[in-house]
Amino acid sequence: MFSGIIETLGDLRGQRDGRIEISPRAAFAALRSGESIAVNGACLTVADLTEDGFAADVMPETLHRTTLGDLAPGATVNLERALRLGDLMGGHLVTGHVDATGVVATLREDANARWARITAPDALLALVAEKGSIAVDGISLTVVDVFDAAFTVSLIPATLAVTTAGGWTVGSRVNLEADLVARYVARCLANGAGAPVPAAPARGIHA
Repeated sequence: MFSGIIETLGDLRGQRDGRIEISPRAAFAALRSGESIAVNGACLTVADLTEDGFAADVMPETLHRTTLGDLAPGATVNLERALRLGDLMGGHLVTGHVDATGVVATLREDANARWARITAPDALLALVAEKGSIAVDGISLTVVDVFDAAFTVSLIPATLAVTTAGGWTVGSRVNLEADLVARYVARCLANGAGAPVPAAPARGIHA
């Protein structure tokens, strides 16, 4: 699990034969093989440690679901290590399982904020609510508005400075993960779980 609070940016050193190598700009202390790290919101497992970072394997399903396959050497990525019990939850619960990709359709400056309108598939938008949470490239953001084919977020200067959101341009593809609670509520309703639950058998002594 992750919180959507980006710990540091990283640089993609190379990508070949289903493996990527990344160098975090701020070193992760005591990084170990087998750990989970969210790379632009996609949960990857550290396969090997390198001299200045780590390598991770990216399976075809991940390449299909995310933008990781689009990255070229030198690309900047958002990085977050998995949460530990007792860590502060500054964002929202994020699994690192990307639901779909979206496209930055428009950007607009508004005083100290930058608004981004992001198009997304209908199936994902059904799980997006005004003032709810969404992870965009692994960044925990609050949804401002939801439209027929898009949603908007407002980015503060700190987010623009310490994440890849500061480099988004119109046309940028981004990874999207819907709120975990919304996903499970929708699944339960689709399966008819809104029906009354049968009462559990009574416990105790019966006459």
